[in-house]
Amino acid sequence: MTTHTARPIAPAALKELRTADDAGRPMSPVTDEEGGAMLRCCLRRSAPGEEIALVSYAPLRRWAARTGADPGAYDEQGPVFIHAEECPGPAGDALPFTGNHRVLRRYSADGRILGGALVTAPEDFEPALTDALGDPEVALVHVRAVEYGCFLYEVRGA
Repeated sequence: MTTHTARPIAPAALKELRTADDAGRPMSPVTDEEGGAMLRCCLRRSAPGEEIALVSYAPLRRWAARTGADPGAYDEQGPVFIHAEECPGPAGDALPFTGNHRVLRRYSADGRILGGALVTAPEDFEPALTDALGDPEVALVHVRAVEYGCFLYEVRGA
């Protein structure tokens, strides 16, 4: 049973990203011939033939603007795949993309990195999130791919 909820990129942010990404570039849709891209809008892998786009996304930026946090240099941006058109979002509440090595990066309420944890086994994923979010200093956790460090999604405490 999942006790944590993965947060995809919010619909309002996706609308902005489909106009201009967080690096100021216009979206450039492509047909994904092979499928398998990790989509951050609906938290699933793309299917062959879907229209997707690789955009630059700053995962802390909008959260910081809402909360008054100042992540400073931690306001990084990086590449993420999204559907080129609006999609319905995640189909369920299962934590996606947990079958490979992942890094759980912890952030404080002021947007600073508090540390991280490497998760190598799928069965260790939920306990690692519970541990991270059990720290009262942790406001949110970013789940990232080990291979390239890419942002996959955010998880917050209750």
